[in-house]
Amino acid sequence: MSGGLRAAGAGPATRVRIAVIGDCPVFRHGVSHLVATAPDLRLVVTVPSIEVANGDLRGAEVVLMDLQEPPAALTAAVADLRERGHAVIVVSSSPQIDAVRVIRAGASGYLSRHAEGEELLTAIRCVGSGRGYVSVPAGHLLRTSPHFTDREREVLGLLAGGATDQEIARRLSISTHTVHSHLDRIGEKTGSRRRSDLTRLAIEHGLTDRG
Repeated sequence: MSGGLRAAGAGPATRVRIAVIGDCPVFRHGVSHLVATAPDLRLVVTVPSIEVANGDLRGAEVVLMDLQEPPAALTAAVADLRERGHAVIVVSSSPQIDAVRVIRAGASGYLSRHAEGEELLTAIRCVGSGRGYVSVPAGHLLRTSPHFTDREREVLGLLAGGATDQEIARRLSISTHTVHSHLDRIGEKTGSRRRSDLTRLAIEHGLTDRG
């Protein structure tokens, strides 16, 4: 993933640069205030629309986007931003299918508009470090899948929540080798091995982790 990567141990001079695109002034103001409280993040621009940004997002690594747009327009905007090298987080209260669409279009994160500020910062940090983050209201999701074991569902849910393989192992009290084995089996069952594709699978099957 090209957008949002940072070197380990990076200091304030290399804070993750954030751009906010939102058609709601309250949302833009709230996110601006929230990001200002985080010493490891730097807000570079806030704009009400893709058009106003006019292609200049001032080197933002992560773009946080909350737009009331039809699904086709929203996914096109995500794909365009991703093509330009930005990691994208979509904030929305739309049904689950929109989450799947934006992840397929290249979004690194999907966050419910009802998420608390601390979760928003967590999502930005996960995506800024090259991982994904998905948080979707449970009511929008399918709850089970006959294709995965209980442990495989747990692994997928944690992965979609932005956990690394080491963090998954720690949370489930298993070894990283076992985590890799579960991911290999999931890959064999689905043909999907990239973390972005596995994140999409977790969304589709209602396996996102909120803890």
